[in-house]
Amino acid sequence: MTLLSVRAAYGATRGTLAVGERMRPCALGRAGLTDHKREGDGATPIGRFPLRRLFYRPDREAPPATGLPALPLAEDLGWCDDPAEPSLYNRLVRLPFAAGHERMWRDDGLYDLVVEIGYNDAPPRPGSGSAIFLHLARPDWAPTEGCVAMERADLLAVLAAIGPESLIDIAAI
Repeated sequence: MTLLSVRAAYGATRGTLAVGERMRPCALGRAGLTDHKREGDGATPIGRFPLRRLFYRPDREAPPATGLPALPLAEDLGWCDDPAEPSLYNRLVRLPFAAGHERMWRDDGLYDLVVEIGYNDAPPRPGSGSAIFLHLARPDWAPTEGCVAMERADLLAVLAAIGPESLIDIAAI
């Protein structure tokens, strides 16, 4: 089992992600870390979570080396973030989708590589937060909406080290 260890101070929007002894910078949610994640709060949830699968943009790159299941994204994929849709909340959905959702096919490249973190998914509790991913960081390292984000080279190195038994441990220091 490979453990990804994310550490940051409460309120910080930047932290480190370690795999073994190797530490890499990461961006976190605009509200820092939280023990009580709520939909739309902009915070990254504290806890230990499985890594479910990798999504990638097949029009921009081949699937990278990883032990995770790797699925190509398509333009009609979204992620339900609407607590009023309890049966589909925090799940992959097909677009068009009438309820609140996030588009997985993004023009800004942040989701060219995106790992689904198994937060609030077994089963989902509507309103407790959705769409928590490990994805590519913005060039200016701007905070995320609650995800963990990394530079492309670092994310590719992490992907090569992880598999279906891997966990991400997010904690405050």
